[in-house]
Amino acid sequence: MEKGTLLYEGKAKKLFKTTDPAVVWAEYLNQATALNGLKKDQINGKGELNNQITAYIFDFLNTKEINNHFIKKISSTEQLIQPLEIIPLEVVVRNVAAGSFSKRLGITEGEVLDQPIVEFYYKEDQLDDPMVIDAHINYLGLASDQELAQLRQLALKINQALNELFNSIEIALIDFKVEFGRQKDGSILLADEISPDTCRLWDKKTNEHLDKDIYRRNLGDIVPVYQEVLNRLEKRGK
Repeated sequence: MEKGTLLYEGKAKKLFKTTDPAVVWAEYLNQATALNGLKKDQINGKGELNNQITAYIFDFLNTKEINNHFIKKISSTEQLIQPLEIIPLEVVVRNVAAGSFSKRLGITEGEVLDQPIVEFYYKEDQLDDPMVIDAHINYLGLASDQELAQLRQLALKINQALNELFNSIEIALIDFKVEFGRQKDGSILLADEISPDTCRLWDKKTNEHLDKDIYRRNLGDIVPVYQEVLNRLEKRGK
């Protein structure tokens, strides 16, 4: 199997056709972005770390019967995935108040929520990915009521599995963003990536950030932080 023409280039990865129509070639980039792309830098080693962390987490989710598009990791920065029609929604699950949630609602960052909260955001860069409710999603034709119910259910199942995983390595899962896509038969799979780029992670003992907030808030270098997450995951796997 060989890499073909470029299908898509985003902020964090490139996707390519392959000689197998059932396989897409994903290449993780060293680009870091924040504030909807207003802040952007090249950071050596970032793509490799996110590729490896995502591969580990998606393999773990498979053991929890959470189907996803991941096939296998083929190099330090590349993996093979299934082709999907991506649903243009970011599904965010929040366990602890932080970031925009705290600012929007005036809730102190770090306050544990009574139960996980699921939010939807419309994936549209020109609109800065606005938060949307079911009525907006229906009006825009982004997903059916049945699909929305499934996305919520899957997001909460993923949350439960990720909490188990991160708790085992002394990391608190504050919140995270996931994306989903449709297969040709209409079934829905988890897509994109799960990494410190898409999760807010705090060390359980020190509350230190182990995620992209290090970059967003100019707190230091994200590479050693992401490496720490990978090291803990790999140590857990032994």
